[in-house]
Amino acid sequence: MLDNPAARRLFLHRHGLGAGQSGPGRGEDLAGVIRDLGFVQVDSVNTLARAHDLILWTRRQQYRPEALGRLSLGERQVFEHWTHDAAVIPVEFFAHWRHRFDRDRSHLAARWREWRRDGFVDRIDDVLRHVQAEGECRSSDVGADEERKSGGWWDWHPSKTALEYLWRVGELSVVRRDGFQKVYDLTERVIPERHRAAVTDLDQTIDWACNAALDRLGFATPGELADFWALVSRDEARDWCARALADGRLIEADIEAADGTRRPTLIRPQVLAETVADLPGRVRILSPFDPALRDRKRAERLLGFRYRIEIFVPAARRQYGYYVFPVMEGDRMIGRIDLKADRAAGAVDVTAFWPEPGVAMGKGRIQRLGAELERMARFAGCEDLRLAPGWLRETQESRA
Repeated sequence: MLDNPAARRLFLHRHGLGAGQSGPGRGEDLAGVIRDLGFVQVDSVNTLARAHDLILWTRRQQYRPEALGRLSLGERQVFEHWTHDAAVIPVEFFAHWRHRFDRDRSHLAARWREWRRDGFVDRIDDVLRHVQAEGECRSSDVGADEERKSGGWWDWHPSKTALEYLWRVGELSVVRRDGFQKVYDLTERVIPERHRAAVTDLDQTIDWACNAALDRLGFATPGELADFWALVSRDEARDWCARALADGRLIEADIEAADGTRRPTLIRPQVLAETVADLPGRVRILSPFDPALRDRKRAERLLGFRYRIEIFVPAARRQYGYYVFPVMEGDRMIGRIDLKADRAAGAVDVTAFWPEPGVAMGKGRIQRLGAELERMARFAGCEDLRLAPGWLRETQESRA
């Protein structure tokens, strides 16, 4: 059995939150952070900083966004592709994505015919020839004769859809992002040859994906292993786990949840015997897309933290702001905070902080939260921190 405090410590250490935040946050050190995490989700929301930048800064306080750009460009230590969402991934993992490319090729065209506007399949060859001849390409560089609608984020014109399809099936790769717009080129001109030449069969990829996911989670169910990279199916992960249990590489252990219930979960025998140090006691503000919280059900089960981004909830029905940042102290989630950078004014505005049940906001904890807010403001390029009147909300107990 692994009691809940030990399970939380193990899980958070595996997600890079157990150690201090020293280190240059660039070059090989930054590549190592991404490698240890497995991938870093890319997201466009920029209320304070891009999600990927905040994820990396949380683990390396000296990190700055241009360092990731250098890894993506000259050093080519990472590439951008799909896990459960768009993500930055270590380039040495590229060979395993070939199976993802093949699977996407077989089903995306059919699915996207229903989801996107008509005509994108007819544009695929033309778009590929354009990139072959002209080189780097944005969605604005193709489909000049096609109608641009304003139907929302996913209402792509056919040539834009063709670009995305060619990326998803591995014909194109993302060279970089300008602002947040993808710039594409032929994969052979982006991914180093030694990684393109590497070959793995499906069984090797299944074995790698399950092992690598378990390394980063500490313990998991077959479904959680499959979902980590979204490279293998749940049936494939389930079969891999059955073989690993049979030959003793894995055992089942009761992992205690935050509410005291226990759930049989797969773990390596040697990991169960590890002693994991306490986490640093400082306050950290996390990205809503932080890998430790990506699986919302697991975060609620293990950390007792129910977290949803209330984007589609009408303002009158929201309990919190629609995009609030989780706040952690040590191995405990202590609240969520609504803040935004006003870069024109050079300030970060804090609208509200809601403590979690049972969290007392004494003077010391408020000071630690304030210190983290000041660090975040500097990271966002702001000098001032503006606290709205009544920003420190009551706990649920005091409201009751």
